[in-house]
Amino acid sequence: MKNAPDGSGVIVDPDAKLEEELIIRPTSETIIWNSYKDWIQSYRDLPLLINQWANVVRWEMRTRLFLRTAEFLWQEGHTAHATAEEAIAETRQMLDVYAEFAEQWMALPVVKGVKTASERFAGALDTYCIEALMQDGKALQAGTSHFLGQNFAKAFDVKFADKDNKMEYVWATSWGVSTRLVGALVMAHSDDQGLVLPPRIAPLQVVIVPIYKGPEQKVQIDEKMKDLLPQLKKAGIRVKYDDSDNARPGWKFAEYELKGVPVRIAIGLRDLESGHCEVVRRDTREKTSVPMEGLAGYVKQLLETIQQSMYDKALAYREQHISRADTMEEFERLLDDKGGFILAHWDGTPATEEAIKEKTKATIRCIPLNNTPEEGKCILTGKPSKERVLFARAY
Repeated sequence: MKNAPDGSGVIVDPDAKLEEELIIRPTSETIIWNSYKDWIQSYRDLPLLINQWANVVRWEMRTRLFLRTAEFLWQEGHTAHATAEEAIAETRQMLDVYAEFAEQWMALPVVKGVKTASERFAGALDTYCIEALMQDGKALQAGTSHFLGQNFAKAFDVKFADKDNKMEYVWATSWGVSTRLVGALVMAHSDDQGLVLPPRIAPLQVVIVPIYKGPEQKVQIDEKMKDLLPQLKKAGIRVKYDDSDNARPGWKFAEYELKGVPVRIAIGLRDLESGHCEVVRRDTREKTSVPMEGLAGYVKQLLETIQQSMYDKALAYREQHISRADTMEEFERLLDDKGGFILAHWDGTPATEEAIKEKTKATIRCIPLNNTPEEGKCILTGKPSKERVLFARAY
């Protein structure tokens, strides 16, 4: 596409026409609300809750793998309600859903908060978010939930007849997470050897690698696997017995370590004789000799231990990298020397918010929901402030 000669907009370049049309669109509000206009007539039609997975396209000048790509897959929700209270409750509920998924499944501690007016989703009255901290000290917005008020309903003339047969505009929300969570997972937990996956979301939780010389030893290990594998699977463990002969055990160890498989088990002829096997944790690389009798129960508990350990490690890192700054000089020093989140006073104006961003490349990630009121002075202007907000350099 290119600019029209008369300046009226854009025209399609016939030489650039694709065999298959690509329609570039952002999020689905326009599509959804055009449909809601036909679907909603009465309070009996409410609440209307739509959830979908879809690919969207953004005009990104500088892409970054997983975090900021031209096209990405995401989950998005759009809801319509009879009252503001219902819509706000839905907005907060989805924020809690996202936070629970991040913490309980991804082992990723997050801060729940509300965005400043400058950072809100266009058309929203309030944007709630979950903010996570990566291992390099930068923040990542991991999910958002928006209270849209009646803005989209008014824009698309979506009204409903209430119980008194009075016509009212509906109240709305939208919320979403994307493949950015994959990037969060990689950056929050991985190390120089590859991925480190939390057991609850790891596609493969356990890999068993046989160590043998010759087909006779292989047959003996295979026989033992006929007993062990069903026990592990019955315990709900996602397990693979990699007895392929196209790679040596050492190569397999490195490959599964790279893929982040939480637990690796090695079994050789000596292990069969001793009744024990070597169990290795991916997160700490700790090796333990474990009896094969009752192995399923041991591994089941180990996976839960790893899950909690990964969360605790990420939480400890975040807590060590939450600082308080009372002056601009201290603020800049912490950003450069330590990174992470910084709690500081801000006078509440968009102009100051933008000035701090221009000066330091740090943005207000959110105003935490559990904030404690505290009288203070803005780090830049010295004007009065009633609470600290959360700053960070971010992806």
